[in-house]
Amino acid sequence: MIRSWMNIPLLALLVSVQTYANDEKQQLTFENCHVDGVKAQVKCGKLQVPENYDNINGEQISINFVVLPAIDSSDNKTPLMFLAGGPGQAAAELASGLRRVFNEVRKTRDLILVDQRGTGESHPLQCEDALDQDIYSITPEDFSVQDIKDCLASFSGDLSQYNSENAIRDFDAVRVALGHKQINIYGGSYGTRAGLVYMRMFPDSLRSIVLDSVGPIEVPIGLFGQSSARSFNLMLENCQKELSCQQAYPELGQEFKDLMSRLEQAPAEVNIAHPRLGIQTTFVISKAKLLGTIRMQLYSVATRSLVPLVIHQAYLGNYMPLAGLVARTEGGQGIYIGLLFNITCNEDFPRISVADFEKDANNNFGQGDSHFGFKMVCPLWPQYRPSEEFYQAVTADIPTLILSGNLDPVTPPSNGEHSAKSLPNNHHIVVENAAHTVAMSTCASDIINEFLTSLKPKELDESCLEDVPKESFMTNLNGGTINIDSAIDGGKD
Repeated sequence: MIRSWMNIPLLALLVSVQTYANDEKQQLTFENCHVDGVKAQVKCGKLQVPENYDNINGEQISINFVVLPAIDSSDNKTPLMFLAGGPGQAAAELASGLRRVFNEVRKTRDLILVDQRGTGESHPLQCEDALDQDIYSITPEDFSVQDIKDCLASFSGDLSQYNSENAIRDFDAVRVALGHKQINIYGGSYGTRAGLVYMRMFPDSLRSIVLDSVGPIEVPIGLFGQSSARSFNLMLENCQKELSCQQAYPELGQEFKDLMSRLEQAPAEVNIAHPRLGIQTTFVISKAKLLGTIRMQLYSVATRSLVPLVIHQAYLGNYMPLAGLVARTEGGQGIYIGLLFNITCNEDFPRISVADFEKDANNNFGQGDSHFGFKMVCPLWPQYRPSEEFYQAVTADIPTLILSGNLDPVTPPSNGEHSAKSLPNNHHIVVENAAHTVAMSTCASDIINEFLTSLKPKELDESCLEDVPKESFMTNLNGGTINIDSAIDGGKD
């Protein structure tokens, strides 16, 4: 989640809407517009909200959102609001992909995308230097205290107000401003944490909830050592189960260990042709850089298919396949780093004990490498603290569909089971051959559409999930180079 910093139309309708019990009024701007990647006209909005909800007459910030209108809105069905992950993703920036994923939902329901405060065009908290770094020469080990101080110095506003609970107050204010008595919500990854907070704070606002790749409120974000190792080991096992992969990489596990030992002694430095520009570029590979790159590939079944080849070729001294993966991260990964650390350093890090870190680091993949950023950043980050009530299990009786991918490196199925225990009206589906955010890459998006209609989570047709293919792996270089985009688009060569 932190690699981007360390490797890491013309007329507007102005209306006033009442969103608070004390009759304060806010301005809503709502207009026709176009967004990147979407040819059709959509709706764009901005809503003024208090930065501090305990001082509604104080500083105001603008919350940006996009509405992808239903293709057929004649039935006026309850819309679906998307809660983005991270923390630190801007929902509106994902409009093009979400329009495709939720195509069935959009046939009859609006899709509402709100930039969480601290992201996108909602008072963004971004460490600008993170976007300008040379991702080929810099390594996570180069990350410094001064980088943190420079980042913090670039922010404006009261950072204590950019928290999960205020984000939910903003989302519900958008709901009211748009005139919806209720909404359905889909949360993916950190968006499930936001969704659970929404369920506690405004249960009457919600008709149904989909939690995809769950991050329970009670389980701190940041302990990814054990879950990443579990996911990596499943990848190794599945490679050995596939004859072509087993034959191509019979000693893959040992090659990974040897590669890690080599890079632990000293980073590798090679001159390569830039994967996009073709010019000669110095590529520095440290242990942390390789681990971070591999961990991110484990999030998706499509990119997991590349991992054995990348490890094997790096073991042989050919780092071009790895460089091809790193090239895809130029310009960041769509994460607003300031919000990521502002939330995790205050809502999660203080609840992780030394013993927790030690237990999580006892694994055969990256040990404690995923803790590095949090341990360096969080002691320097401005502090706020949620109340203890924030961490209590959510028990709202609202129809809830929970989705987990068995291969997920950061939110394993056990997370979904954790939240399912306290939610009285839920059904948890574990997809054996899926990884992170199941709906983004499987027919689960169609199951979600059925759920939004029936509101019966235990009576859904899940049969299409039986056709989700097992992991399959790339086993050659196609003449010396690896076509990353082609592989991700669906092929095994």
